[in-house]
Amino acid sequence: MTQRSEVTAFPEIRVPAALTFAALVVGLALGIALKGGALLERVLPAAELMGSLWLRALQLTILPLVIGLVVTGISQTLAAAGGGGLARRAVLLFVAVLVAAGTSAAIIVPLLLELAPIPESAVAALSGGVAEAGKVPTLGEILNAMMPENIFAAAAGGAMLPVVLFAALFALAATRIGEAPRRQLVLFFEGLAAAMMVVVGWVLMLAPLGVFGLALALGAKTGADAIGGLAHYIVVASAAGAVVLLGGYLLAVLRGGQRLGGFVQAMLPVQAVAISTQSSLACLPAMLAASRRLGVRESTADFVLPMAVAIFRATSPAMNMAVAIYAAKLTGVPLSPVALAAGVAVAFLVSLSSVSLPGTLSFVVSVGPIAMAMGVPVAPLALLVAVEMLPDIMRTLGNVTMDVAVTATVDHRDPAG
Repeated sequence: MTQRSEVTAFPEIRVPAALTFAALVVGLALGIALKGGALLERVLPAAELMGSLWLRALQLTILPLVIGLVVTGISQTLAAAGGGGLARRAVLLFVAVLVAAGTSAAIIVPLLLELAPIPESAVAALSGGVAEAGKVPTLGEILNAMMPENIFAAAAGGAMLPVVLFAALFALAATRIGEAPRRQLVLFFEGLAAAMMVVVGWVLMLAPLGVFGLALALGAKTGADAIGGLAHYIVVASAAGAVVLLGGYLLAVLRGGQRLGGFVQAMLPVQAVAISTQSSLACLPAMLAASRRLGVRESTADFVLPMAVAIFRATSPAMNMAVAIYAAKLTGVPLSPVALAAGVAVAFLVSLSSVSLPGTLSFVVSVGPIAMAMGVPVAPLALLVAVEMLPDIMRTLGNVTMDVAVTATVDHRDPAG
């Protein structure tokens, strides 16, 4: 009876997040210690080469992986929506939450960065090379970029926005053809995504080495300035996720018929598991128990919650947009309202495609396309991914809270009840 995502059958990818974070710390400390010394001249070229090669390998994998995941993600979402009235109501609510989450980040994060700007020393440290200041693209220029003359040329040029939109349209068009060829197409893109996930997993297994090289060079050039910048980034990214977390409480109370105190109390055991595991799937038994304590019908909870775990990540658009906007601020890239809207659109589409992935892998898959769609350099992401294990706690907290809130809302508004 429950809807399961095909993505959950993808190869399991283990990412050394703790080791990567340790490599960041050790690299920064060693770079600071060697700063100005004779030994640095021997070590620095090798460290820079190691970091540069790892960053290039990471960028190399983004496009084919995103294409495969967007097609399969939209296909599985449409399949879930075809599972009956309850499934359609749940999927429509998923979509509304995802769009609202991305939009909230596009509004709140720039304001937050105006109120609490990135320290100037951190900008120089984390930017990875400030981009040349350019003019804000016009609406016409962005629309032209969305409709290139040759989609393969756009892909070769790294134009992520038209590629993601084309993949989404392709997935929608595939629903209008016969069952046999449609299934063959889906299987092809599932295989492409699965194979590319393995490749990305191999690249991320080398993340401790790449991050160590980048951090050593960074520490040697900027001293301790990068540390404050990373702390500032963690707070900003987590704040975007906190908005979604609070939105879950509001949804449960205003649309789900729940009392605030009862919902808060029911979610505490779920959130304890979320903090300790950073996995929505691991929280599923606790979420089912919480839903029963809230009076949600067992048939609704048993159907909607597994589907939510499979195809829904409420915090992804908000926190991924926050990272892309932060990278834009670091590199001096101006973001117009139209560029932010394009980012929200891509954030929504890739959020359907990065489910059931480890936080670090989801970071690479999701943020890279958003940044590229808005014209933001991805170089800062190589260091920001090293601290993703900390914002990932907020991602999981927001996801599981919104999962239960959506389930309660669907149950409360189900006319069959």
